[in-house]
Amino acid sequence: MFLIDMNGKVTHERIKLNIVMAIEKKPMKKIEGIIVHQTDGSTAKSALESYKSGKSGAHFLIDKDGTIYQTASLIKQTWHVGKLKPRCLVEMRCTPTELQQLKKFSPSATHRREIVKSVPFRFPSNQDSIGIEIVGQALPANEPDPDKRTYEKLTEEQSNSLKWLIQELRFSLKVPLSEIFRHPTVSYKNKTEAATASW
Repeated sequence: MFLIDMNGKVTHERIKLNIVMAIEKKPMKKIEGIIVHQTDGSTAKSALESYKSGKSGAHFLIDKDGTIYQTASLIKQTWHVGKLKPRCLVEMRCTPTELQQLKKFSPSATHRREIVKSVPFRFPSNQDSIGIEIVGQALPANEPDPDKRTYEKLTEEQSNSLKWLIQELRFSLKVPLSEIFRHPTVSYKNKTEAATASW
C-alpha cells in the first residue's frame, strides 16, 4: 500500500517522484476513473521532455524497464483524455434522443453533451481521472496515417508495474474496476494504443 500526502504525492519505494508542474491544471475535486495510455515515444526521457511544453501529460509514466514515475499531483487535473466518446453507444444503452444526436459525427458536439453527464453515464475525463502513460511507440514511425500504425507490445516489466500500480490506485482511491479504460475506448485514438495492457 502507498501513502498519498496532502499535496497529492505518492510515497512508495516503487515510485519515483518526477513532478512536471507544467502539465498540472485545475484542482481535481473527485477521482472517478483511470485511463491507460501509451506515449508514442521510445523513451521515458522523451515523454518527460514533451511534458515540459504543458500541452498534455499524465499522472504516472511507466518506462520499458518497469520504472514508475509520478509526474503530476493526484489532486490536479492533467490533459490526457481528449474528447469523450458517447458511453451509451459503446455500452449499447443510448436513448432514442441520444441516437438521433449521434447520427451526425461530431466529436466536439458529442464531448459537450457527454461532459455534463456524471460517471458512470459518461466515461471518466480530464476533470476526474488519473492518467497512466506507458512508454511505447506506434510503428512504423514514418507512416503518415496514424491509424495505420500499431503500438508496441508492453514489456513484461511494464505489465507487472501497471498491474501493481492500478491495484494500489484502486485500493487507495476507491476506483471501481468498471471505471478503468484504455485511451481508445473513451476517446478518438488509435485503436491499438495500450491494446496489450491488462490489469
